[in-house]
Amino acid sequence: MTAIRKIVSIGKDYLHIKMPEEFKGKKVEVLIFPVMDTLENQQEERIYNFSDVAGKMNWQGNAVSEQRKLRDEW
Repeated sequence: MTAIRKIVSIGKDYLHIKMPEEFKGKKVEVLIFPVMDTLENQQEERIYNFSDVAGKMNWQGNAVSEQRKLRDEW
């Protein structure tokens, strides 16, 4: 099932929705909910910073043979 989710600002008292071709001739359900400003801000702030967990591993051994051992365990 294909779903479309879009957060839009309504300037007037109507909303124009352009439907994809795959929905043509099918029944669709339309739900309209008000969006809280905090939800909109949270979506924009979801930029992860991995600098505190990034590092470099010193590997001693044969990486390919270790991968094969792990694969063969399954």
